[in-house]
Amino acid sequence: MTAPTERPIRVLLAEDQSMVREALAALLGLEPDIAVVAQVARGDEVVAAARAHDVNVALLDIEMPGLTGIEAARELRDAVPGLRIVVLTTFGRPGYLRGAMEAGASAFLVKDAPAAQLADAVRKVMAGERVIDPTLAAAALAEGPNPLTDREREVLRAAAGGAANADLAAQLHLSPGTVRNYLSTAIQKTSARNRADAVRIAREKGWL
Repeated sequence: MTAPTERPIRVLLAEDQSMVREALAALLGLEPDIAVVAQVARGDEVVAAARAHDVNVALLDIEMPGLTGIEAARELRDAVPGLRIVVLTTFGRPGYLRGAMEAGASAFLVKDAPAAQLADAVRKVMAGERVIDPTLAAAALAEGPNPLTDREREVLRAAAGGAANADLAAQLHLSPGTVRNYLSTAIQKTSARNRADAVRIAREKGWL
């Protein structure tokens, strides 16, 4: 009588670029102990997919429509306790790493990592380990914490499209003066010349 086969690790892939998502799914599908059971292209579809497919590990891209990978990680942490989260990004920005860890991620990898490394990370997080590139971890420590508050980040993200303060105020349900104050503080904290420069700097550092 044969021993029962262990259940494979059930993985959700969240990535808005279909070619990248399909390539990752194909590579992980070659692993005998890993099964990609769900794929989504938007961050705001992550929680529903994780619940519907009884997922063990979620692989989340940072930049997605609906919600970012870090925002989706926060929702998953609260909605599906015990699920392991791996954040993937094209850019190894220290601010992204810190944000991902604070959101409950167990691993942070850049997309150009070898496929074997990604599969190994899935196995390690299932075993309760953390997987972080040591160079990136050192850079995150050197960079220090994100100086922007949640509200300053929200206002700065909304300002990225170049809308006037009055429009931002209506969008965010704040007064124009409050919006101006948040933007002014964000410009000071990022040592930027203006709000467009503050958005650029905050994005480069992974603070948004």
